[in-house]
Amino acid sequence: MSKSSKTPDAKPADRPVPRPGVLDIAPYVPGRSKATGGSKVYKLSSNETPLGPSPAAVAAYQATAAKLEIYPDGSAGELRAAIADAYGINASRIICGNGSDDVLAMVSHVYLGPGDEAIYSRHGFNVYPILIQAAGATPVVAPEKDLTAYVDGILERVTDKTRIVFVANPNNPTGTYLPFSEIRRLHASLPPRVLLVLDAAYSEYVRRNDYESGIELAGSAPNVLMTRTFSKIYGLAGVRLGWGYGPAEVIDAMNRIRGPFNVSAPAMAAGIAALRDRAHIDAAVAHNEEWLPRVTEGIRSLGLEVTPSVGNFVLIHFPEEKGRRAVDADEYLVSHGIILRVMTSYHLPNALRMTIGSAEANEATIAALRDFVHRTAP
Repeated sequence: MSKSSKTPDAKPADRPVPRPGVLDIAPYVPGRSKATGGSKVYKLSSNETPLGPSPAAVAAYQATAAKLEIYPDGSAGELRAAIADAYGINASRIICGNGSDDVLAMVSHVYLGPGDEAIYSRHGFNVYPILIQAAGATPVVAPEKDLTAYVDGILERVTDKTRIVFVANPNNPTGTYLPFSEIRRLHASLPPRVLLVLDAAYSEYVRRNDYESGIELAGSAPNVLMTRTFSKIYGLAGVRLGWGYGPAEVIDAMNRIRGPFNVSAPAMAAGIAALRDRAHIDAAVAHNEEWLPRVTEGIRSLGLEVTPSVGNFVLIHFPEEKGRRAVDADEYLVSHGIILRVMTSYHLPNALRMTIGSAEANEATIAALRDFVHRTAP
């Protein structure tokens, strides 16, 4: 570089420097996986299914071991065809990723940049602001009502800079949802240039007549993308597999920045088999239908507030009293081998999120909470 091209007062960095804004991003904090006490550990911090993956998915995964030297199908054609067959949609408008986080990251990098804004709700999935900032854009937080996404609050924050609106439906970590009439009202009120991203990671668990995952809207509207995951009801969190469905133009743009082999062969094989094992999916739904209300009522009977949930988890609220707060309950539960999700990073410092686990895990957690409440009762 010539002397004339240098800034007179600039000092050379003595190490690589991240671009502005990267170090302002708060890292994602996953659910804890280890406990300090208890003869048996119950991990209920990450919304994993207690039924595990389909045996057929495990067998399909293992069958790929003999061909690990072969690159996977970069287009995920067979997997997309299986998804299309399962949901009656167009395979060419499906994109697959290394978890739905990968799909969300792709759409963020395609449609967001410096000077742009993207909106998400106050207690929405923590990955949204990370991805927005990673793309160089500005996250805009919309208020909620009763721990539920609030359409009017979102619309009030739409500006000329808004490019994406993220809505998790059902929402993690609250377990609440928006009726699809509200989703359609939100979409109808957004400028056509704004992309509505519907994150339906927990949609398979919902049993409400006024709920839709967004698949029909994503199939008909030019500015809606729906994302789904194999991590929850399918029990494939460890292999990382997700997908998105939306307009051909949106999928085409995302494919242009997608990693050439962003989904592994074992993950695709497991996903195809999991989709086809309807009995395993039905068993997971039935288990959640039985235990979600039982856990909710069991915890409420202890005098603790539980947010009504349609997912495979519940949000438990604790009194704002020393010795009875969420932090105290978490310490007590961990000492007894029970791990729930601390909610501080979701702006809910006095709440814990509990996954619906096995019958044994659910009963052990309720019993431990009963002991905690009685121990701390005034």
